[in-house]
Amino acid sequence: MENKNDRYQKHLTLQDRYDIEEGLNHAYSLTRVAEMVSKDKTTISKEIRKRRVGDNLRLGNYNDCKNRYQCPIQHLCEECDRTKNCSACKKVDCRSICNEYHSEACRYTRRAPYVCNGCSMIYDCRRPHFYYRANVAHTTYVEQLKNSREGIALSRQQLYELDCLITPLIRQGQSIAHIYATHKAEIPCSMKTIYNYIDQGIFTARNIDLPKKVKYKARKKKRQEPEVDYAYRKGRTYQDFQTYISEHLDVNVVELDTVHGSNKKGNVILTMLFRNSNLMIIFLMKECTQECVKQVFNMMTQSLGIEEFQKCFPIILTDNGSEFKDPERLEKAETGEQRTKVFFCDPLASWQKGKLEKNHEYIRKVLPKGKSLEGYTQEEMTTLANHINSTARASLNGRTPYELAQILNSPKLLEMLQLQAVEPDKVVLKPQLLERKK
Repeated sequence: MENKNDRYQKHLTLQDRYDIEEGLNHAYSLTRVAEMVSKDKTTISKEIRKRRVGDNLRLGNYNDCKNRYQCPIQHLCEECDRTKNCSACKKVDCRSICNEYHSEACRYTRRAPYVCNGCSMIYDCRRPHFYYRANVAHTTYVEQLKNSREGIALSRQQLYELDCLITPLIRQGQSIAHIYATHKAEIPCSMKTIYNYIDQGIFTARNIDLPKKVKYKARKKKRQEPEVDYAYRKGRTYQDFQTYISEHLDVNVVELDTVHGSNKKGNVILTMLFRNSNLMIIFLMKECTQECVKQVFNMMTQSLGIEEFQKCFPIILTDNGSEFKDPERLEKAETGEQRTKVFFCDPLASWQKGKLEKNHEYIRKVLPKGKSLEGYTQEEMTTLANHINSTARASLNGRTPYELAQILNSPKLLEMLQLQAVEPDKVVLKPQLLERKK
C-alpha cells in the first residue's frame, strides 16, 4: 500500500506549479495552496521566493524612493543652481545619481505570499512587482536540475579508490555485474555509472578489457538536429531590450512581424505597429526573405530621409523568423549610417510583442487563414491598413489609432504611406473589403 507521505517527497511537477500559480491568482493563503498540491507550506514558500520574477520596468518616471516625501537632498547635479529638493526635479531622475536611493518595497512581497499575483491593488500600485509564473518557474527548475546532474559526482579520492577496486578485478576476467554484486557496499555509484566512467576513460580499465562490450556493435545515435546559430541575438535579446527601455523611458517601440497566406512561397505581408498609438502599417512583399525586408526598410529610408526614419523607428522588436536574422542589414542604411536598433523576443514567446499579435486579428477578419495572398497589390494593403487604423478601440478610450498617430507619430510618415482616416460608418473588416476591388 502506498504511503500517503510518499508524494510529499517528490519534486514539484509542472501541474503542481500551475496549481500554485492558480492559488496565488485567487489570493489563497500559502497553507491552502500547500494543501492543493499536497506539499508542506515551507516548500511552497521556498518555491515562490526562489522562482518569482520581477517586473521593475513598469515604474517609468514614478519616484519610488521611500524617502521621497521628506528627502532634503539638493544639488546632486554639479551645475544645478535650483533651490528646490532633487526629489522634485523633473529634468533629472534623482534615483539614478543619488546614493541614498532605496526602493520602497511592498509589504506583500516582503512576506507571504511574496508575489503580486492575487493583489487587488495591482493596477494602482507603482511599487516593483513580483509574479509567480508556472512556465518560467518550471523551465528554470529543469535547467537547474540538468546542470546539477552533469559532470562527475565523485571526488578525486573516491575515483582513485574505486579504480583500485574495479580495474584489477576486471583484468581477472570478472564482469561489472559480478563486481557490483559482491562489492555493492563499497561502490558509491550505480553500475551504469561505472560503465560510463570506463567509456569516458576515467578508470585505468578500458572498454577493450570488457570482453562482451567489444563484441557489441555500436548503437546508432539519434539524428542530431542542426545547431541553431544564435549569434545574431547577441546584444539584442529581450532582456537587452528591457534594459535599453529602462534607460530610455521615452523612446517609441515599433513591433515587427510577418503574416503568411496559404502558400509559404509567394506573397507575404510585413506588418509594423507603433506601441504609442497602436498604428499599424502593412507592406506586401513578394517573398519572405531578408532581402525583401531590407528593401522595405531602404524604401522608407529614401522616402523619409535618414533623420526622419531614426525618429520614427528608433527601436524595433521582432521575433526570430529567418527573414529577420540579419539585423545589421536592417539597422544600417545603404550609406552605412545607423538608422534603428533591432531587438528579438525570446524563442516561442510571441506574447512579448503582444500588441502586434493582437492586431493581426483585424487582418484575419479580411484575409482569413488559408487564403492566398497572390494577386493583391500594395494599394489594397494600404486600404486594409486604413480601415484597421480607423477602428475605434476601447483600450484607447474610444479613439482610433489614426487619431492618436496624428498626435504622436510623424505627419511625414502618414503622408508617405498614404494613410488616411475612414469614416466610422464606412469601416469594413470583412473579406468583402478587398474582394469587391478585385
